[in-house]
Amino acid sequence: EPLSGALGHVGKLRRDWTDRIPAWESGGAGRPPGEGGNKGASGTPQKYDPTFKGPIYNRGCTDIICCVFLLLAIVGYVAVGIIAWTHGDPRKVIYPTDSRGEFCGQKGTKNANKPYLFYFNIVKCASPLVLLEFQCPTPQICVEKCPDRYLTYLNARNSRDFEYYKQFCVPGFQNNKGVAEVLRDGDCPAVLTPSKPLARRCFPAIHAHKGVLMVGNETTYEDGHGSRKNITELVEGAKKANGVLEARQLAMRIFEDYTVSWYWIVIGLVIAMVMSLLFIILLRFLAGIMVWVMIVMVILVLGYGIFHCYMEYSRLRGEAGSDVSLVDLGFQTDFRVYLHLQQTWMAFMVILSILEVIIILLLIFLRKRILIAIALIKEASRAVGYVMCSMLYPLVTFFLLCLCIAYWASTAVFLSTSNEAVYKIFDDPACPLVGKTCNPETFPSSNESRLCPNARCQFAFYGGESGYHRALLGLQIFNVFMFFWLANFVLALGQVTLAGAFASYYWALRKPDDLPAFPLFSAFSRALRYHTGSLAFGALILAIVQTIRVMLEYLDQRLKAAENKFAKFLMICLKCCFWCLEKFIKFLNRNAYIMIAIYGTNFCTSARNAFFLLMRNIIRVAVLDKVTDFLFLLGKLLIVGSVGILAFFFFTHRIRIVQDTAPPLNYYWVPILVWTSG
Repeated sequence: EPLSGALGHVGKLRRDWTDRIPAWESGGAGRPPGEGGNKGASGTPQKYDPTFKGPIYNRGCTDIICCVFLLLAIVGYVAVGIIAWTHGDPRKVIYPTDSRGEFCGQKGTKNANKPYLFYFNIVKCASPLVLLEFQCPTPQICVEKCPDRYLTYLNARNSRDFEYYKQFCVPGFQNNKGVAEVLRDGDCPAVLTPSKPLARRCFPAIHAHKGVLMVGNETTYEDGHGSRKNITELVEGAKKANGVLEARQLAMRIFEDYTVSWYWIVIGLVIAMVMSLLFIILLRFLAGIMVWVMIVMVILVLGYGIFHCYMEYSRLRGEAGSDVSLVDLGFQTDFRVYLHLQQTWMAFMVILSILEVIIILLLIFLRKRILIAIALIKEASRAVGYVMCSMLYPLVTFFLLCLCIAYWASTAVFLSTSNEAVYKIFDDPACPLVGKTCNPETFPSSNESRLCPNARCQFAFYGGESGYHRALLGLQIFNVFMFFWLANFVLALGQVTLAGAFASYYWALRKPDDLPAFPLFSAFSRALRYHTGSLAFGALILAIVQTIRVMLEYLDQRLKAAENKFAKFLMICLKCCFWCLEKFIKFLNRNAYIMIAIYGTNFCTSARNAFFLLMRNIIRVAVLDKVTDFLFLLGKLLIVGSVGILAFFFFTHRIRIVQDTAPPLNYYWVPILVWTSG
């Protein structure tokens, strides 16, 4: 992707900036062929200037005010980070919290040897409170291990199992109450079910056996009050409780795969880089042949994919359980389950077949434009050959983006853990005070306890309804906004740098004699010295739109339960409009940055000139740009497909020579995705 992006800059210079094509290249003395000379709604074409030698060197600083604003914003961002790091407590994210607001498994506390969180009644986790406040309205305690057997309080009370059962009651429980009082006060759970830890929480050990849901060896469970219920009711509660936690567990498994296969991932990335470099070098000398070979290879790779999917589909025909529908199966964290279904391979086969047909039709209708695009690609490969360091610059952009992401993520985590513990009233549907905040120390003797004798005051979440909480919410919004601003600034700096370097190549009449000694470094230094404000201006506009989109997504999630159809329609329209606006601004910014790199004008002037230039050549730009992008896409598909097939056979132990070399993984698609995306 970075290599093709570097290739694309000189291609865009050739395709888009047709007003600046010299007379010796266009065949005329004034302007490009097919270009009118009359001034219209899209401005006047710039006339050919034989003295113009590429990016001007005598330029001044542009958009200084935006540069000052960016520096002040960075200072404020550092201050926000300091506030977050001094007030945040990451333990709130790492360790689960019981109903009393105490951490489970934290060293130096009374729960140091109790790392798991146990829910008294997991069925109540199906409550909407789980989605709104991420807390089940049921007592929760820290335990040393999750229960491994079925046991009800009624059966255990008068048996030898009561000592085992007591470890799942509230700390300090004394057996001096009646059964009804114990269950009413929430001192002990009504029933224990076999459970397994997931993200340090105890969840029922639910599994499927021959299409039947079971917990342990049972298909029903006792609710603790003398009646048995179906496992599906338990499943609904568990699904609500561990939806987010399964995603966290999935992330941990993926991280584990990275730790055991990182060296193979590096080797795969090196292989992909070498293949991309060879591809670029071959394009310089054999552009026409390479493009057509590339097209044929892509068609063959897709054809093999279709054949492989058909063979897997045929192999699974008749196997038990392979005819299960994807809808009935639902989301599974172990993605290997999907590979044992016929419907999965049928879906892959249909998608690849549609893609194959689309590519063949495009090749038939765009065959003439492909010849022109081949010439552009050949020139682009020459430019990369003269400016070889351009292939390394995307690593600089990647490093700076990693810094932005790391600072944003750490600040967000520390800010989110800067709040105080909030306690609310739970577990009495008839109580009008359910959901209200309370104080666990004074609740037993308060008026709320007398109004709702069956209710409990327990930990809900970290937050608050004070001005401090609102200030933290504002800081989180500022954190998101600054992340977008800085990330867009880094991308803009990369676009201006590459555009300036390739513009030096484009206007050099005698190559490489007229090229500067270090074209990439010169372009980078010009961008930072003179145009930091312009880059900040363009990034600021895009960051504002992206922040608004994030806020719309947040509002959409909060208003999903609303029944107002007009509000839903309005929200969809706003999201669609801002999505289109973001795409347009990205397109305009990219071309404005190229004008800044060449002429050194401010952002508004560059954006206006770029827009009028595109409008004067809209058909030419659209056709050649998309055809060239399509050919680059085929090149990416060829490299990605080749590396992906190699990774698939390697990590699934299907290459006999190195069959025992690949490491054991939870998900073999993790390194495959990294190989193909690299």
